[in-house]
Amino acid sequence: SILLRNADTAMYEAKRLGGSQLCFYKQTLTQEVVDRVALTQELEHALVAKQFVVYYQPQYCCKSGLIKGMEALVRWQHPVKGLVSPAEFIPVAEDSGLITEIDEQVFNIACSQCVEWWRIGLPQFILAVNLSVAELKDGYAEKLLSNLLETQFPIEQLELEITESMVMDSSSREELKKLHELGFKISMDDFGTGHSSLAQLKHLPITKLKIDRSFVKDIPDDANDMVVAQTIIAMGHSLSLKIVAEGVETDAQKDFLIAKGSDFLQGYLLSKPLSAELMADLLKE
Repeated sequence: SILLRNADTAMYEAKRLGGSQLCFYKQTLTQEVVDRVALTQELEHALVAKQFVVYYQPQYCCKSGLIKGMEALVRWQHPVKGLVSPAEFIPVAEDSGLITEIDEQVFNIACSQCVEWWRIGLPQFILAVNLSVAELKDGYAEKLLSNLLETQFPIEQLELEITESMVMDSSSREELKKLHELGFKISMDDFGTGHSSLAQLKHLPITKLKIDRSFVKDIPDDANDMVVAQTIIAMGHSLSLKIVAEGVETDAQKDFLIAKGSDFLQGYLLSKPLSAELMADLLKE
């Protein structure tokens, strides 16, 4: 039975690596499985205990210099480990199917928080929330609309962020069309790292492209990255799309992206992701 169990573990590792692969069993694989199971159980508890919190990173308009957008980012306020980065738990949440519940909790927290900010007179902006592949299936559009009515969040202030890989199958594209028809704004995150072509892009109901940080981080030292960023900006504008450059960390990057026509900037140079309290202070300024 130990032999079969270890073979099973190796099989799942091969599947995790993309399938059609040969994978030999190692003792570390068993430990990884044990760790994943333990983390899944902790995530289940975190959902019930409402340990997930939302941090907000502003998107600044290049023309006005004002905050015109805000990305909602999940963090796990662990009772022992403190604030846990999503990189540490999102992959396990996706594998276990818990990502949908986490996203829904984050969505409700962020929408309710924005409604409260606007109620006390703080400036309005577009709230961007990330969609996972698990959510983008038949019936999601109606469910999302119902959640919005519950939080009293105005539909025109919401933007749904998708990744290129999410629009590869036709059912996802159909659900995106439904969301667009209902009035939701849709942006494509991490653009340039996936497989979407110009032909696909012009048929997708998106209004904004986000240049992936991997094309921004080496500006102005890497001439290729500068060409890619400039090309994405020009291409996006030719399709009447707004452009957000992510991962802006230096003045040189900011100056280059503004000069080439980026509409919005997001990154640590302007502001790191902030807690709701610190973001309220920034909005008051």
